Amino acid sequence: VQLQASGGGLAQPGGSLRLSCTASGSILSVVSMGWNRQAPGKERELVAHIAMGGRTIYADSVKGRFTISGDDAKNTVYLQMNNLKPEDTAVYYCNLAVLTGVNYWGQGTLVTVSS
Repeated sequence: VQLQASGGGLAQPGGSLRLSCTASGSILSVVSMGWNRQAPGKERELVAHIAMGGRTIYADSVKGRFTISGDDAKNTVYLQMNNLKPEDTAVYYCNLAVLTGVNYWGQGTLVTVSS
């Protein structure tokens, strides 16, 4: 399984960015897809995930600002990030979890929020 992420970059506080992640390869028994992030000097943390049944989970820090959605036909998950804050600055990693408990990770895309 390969995960290709895109959409990171520089945004001003209050601005928006949209991340995309497309999965390819032998994709079987997917449980969820989503995003985690890691800021400098901090541990990687969950941002938002969407289960195959459509249930979503968000970190408290992004609720009301970020929206995760998926396109099953394209094996793609999106993260719409609005009202960005400097503390959202991090490397964002796409994640795909399968039924066996294996987690796949993308290469990471940098999001910088700064004026």
